[in-house]
Amino acid sequence: MPPFGGSEPRLGNNPLVIAVPRKEGHVVLDMAISQFSYGKLQEYQLEGRQLPVLGGYDEQGLLTTDPKKIKESQRTLPIGYWKGSGLSMMLDILVAALSGGSSVAEITARQKEYGLSQIFICIDAKNISGSTINNIISFTKGNDPSIRYPGEHVLATRKKSLEEGVIVNDEMWQQVQML
Repeated sequence: MPPFGGSEPRLGNNPLVIAVPRKEGHVVLDMAISQFSYGKLQEYQLEGRQLPVLGGYDEQGLLTTDPKKIKESQRTLPIGYWKGSGLSMMLDILVAALSGGSSVAEITARQKEYGLSQIFICIDAKNISGSTINNIISFTKGNDPSIRYPGEHVLATRKKSLEEGVIVNDEMWQQVQML
């Protein structure tokens, strides 16, 4: 994606995943550094919907909520504008330097995705306080049922899928069946 203020893609849409185990269901943040992941852009496009907020640039360099135009330009908008741009760059520096894998610049230059940089940091969960996690979630949500903690929607979707069957987009399912 382009760095904030730039027009040429120079940053990776590095995924960032942070998971904290919890008996009632893990708290999992799994996010792209762009405002919308390419999977989410595809979902909106298949549903014929515009994004609820600006998500990237069209071919003319104008910010847009049209997922198709963003996918065509391959110029997603970093989350938090300059903050997301900085976070993406720092993830690239940290992960490439620690893992010995390729940086975004190296991957871009060879135009093939291999030797990617990844890093996993694990912390012994024995000392994690479940009551602290629950207190933070309760305080954050307050009495507003529309506020969700990271991963809550995924847990609800998983539960519903186990009870009713896996939810898939009809158009995508038809394409799979034609394979």
